[in-house]
Amino acid sequence: MKYYIGIDLGTTSTKAVLFDDKAKIVSTVNKPYELYRTEPDMAEEDPNEIFEALIAALSELVRSAKEKSGVEKAEIAAVSFSSAMHSLIALDESWNPLTRVITWADTRAVKFTEQLKETGKGQEIYERTGTPIHPMAPLSKLLWLRSEKSEIFTKAKHYLGIKEYIFHRLFGVNRMDISIASGTGLFNIFDLKWDQEVLDYVGVSVAQLPEPVDTYTIERGMKSEFAKITGLAEDTAFVYGAGDGPLSNLGVGAIQTGVAAITIGTSGAIRTVAKQPVIDKKGRTFTYALDKEHWVIGGPVNNGGDVFRWAKNNLFDAEKATAELLGIDEYDLLTAIAATVPAGSDGLLFHPYLGGERAPIWDANARGSFFGLTHNHTRAHMVRAVLEGIIFNLFMVSMALSEVVGDLKEIKATGGFARSTLWRQIAADIFEAPITVPSDLESGALAAMVVAKKALGEIDSIEQISEFLGESESYQPYPETFSNYRELAPIFVRLSRQLQTEYRQIADYQRSHTAKK
Repeated sequence: MKYYIGIDLGTTSTKAVLFDDKAKIVSTVNKPYELYRTEPDMAEEDPNEIFEALIAALSELVRSAKEKSGVEKAEIAAVSFSSAMHSLIALDESWNPLTRVITWADTRAVKFTEQLKETGKGQEIYERTGTPIHPMAPLSKLLWLRSEKSEIFTKAKHYLGIKEYIFHRLFGVNRMDISIASGTGLFNIFDLKWDQEVLDYVGVSVAQLPEPVDTYTIERGMKSEFAKITGLAEDTAFVYGAGDGPLSNLGVGAIQTGVAAITIGTSGAIRTVAKQPVIDKKGRTFTYALDKEHWVIGGPVNNGGDVFRWAKNNLFDAEKATAELLGIDEYDLLTAIAATVPAGSDGLLFHPYLGGERAPIWDANARGSFFGLTHNHTRAHMVRAVLEGIIFNLFMVSMALSEVVGDLKEIKATGGFARSTLWRQIAADIFEAPITVPSDLESGALAAMVVAKKALGEIDSIEQISEFLGESESYQPYPETFSNYRELAPIFVRLSRQLQTEYRQIADYQRSHTAKK
């Protein structure tokens, strides 16, 4: 029997999943870490904390597999990666980090993004790189570093993302898979090389960036100190894999034309797959590589499960004790409370833009709001409006996506939200389409495992993932419910567009007043 480890490098934790040769989960380990938000618009992580979390997860996984299932290290064929995209770390000539990990959620580069958009330069760059112009992208982060942190920009000799940092620590290499590269805003997705014109504009060189490599590239010869700690053999294959968005599509089998995947974890996205890059003349959708033959087209949102978490912590803190008393998860209690309210929350809308927004409005200044609040509304209405608002926002993204790639015939769901029966049903009703939820919710890690099998030559195509997908459950839209959402969706859309001037003004006010404190 061969075994494979799928790694999901996420925004708030790293998960390691051990699969057997038939994709059955043997063991899972999850290691959380801090997302630092200690100043306005900041969202950073400590690269060493993430590296230590990975090593700890691997060590615990290998040890428990040995103790509980008798898995020997020689039977573990590969470790393969799904990774959060758009991260940036500046390092000096000795490979010491000069910054923490500047994550996709960091929006301090908003001024430079706006300048790119206003001059028209941003659209030119987008049409070659496939990465929408937004502070999430390393392109914008580098412009911000050059202007606001010039001492770091001058000293930096290397720029990596978090996965590249990990591979450098483990193997001493400097490589980046084309999937992660395609989300930097620096990579030409048509010739699969760093875009020299963009690099000249930013002021960095090819020598400062990793070598782009194929999704299926393998590293062997892990440093002995880490092999000893993790319990893995030094020659274990480490497969680069791809970005978490593209692999989420693969992990639910949504890699055929017209099939979309919705993911809501900390953030969220809706994506579909094409055989070649597809550019939106309005710059609303991304085009990222899964591999050279599969291109994921879609839109990411900043505001997913983290907004639900905000509601739990700030609107329902008192329910924590109740959940503990009943022996149930706090989120399950909140969705039960939300279920007591009719679809549409009696006319209460929530725009979930607590962290600015990427798709569909691409506005880092966007702010959250409840609209339609009356004396008749309760906290139950508010939490249901939060769940509905997150889905309404993804529905807006799907409208743009349909313009670019055609109608979406089928939708598959993954991520934390897929565990909630109510949230699944809300999605089916707002989209007015069946929502299919695979029984195995570890889609990113499963996809990484399938990539490993392809890299090792054990399967011919990643489309053979269908052989490894388990059963699924389908949620049908309720006609008596989605009629409510038909009335509310246009209001939600119009508001998000009409408030853009006010978003900028309130964001400027917040930044200036926070700076004075």
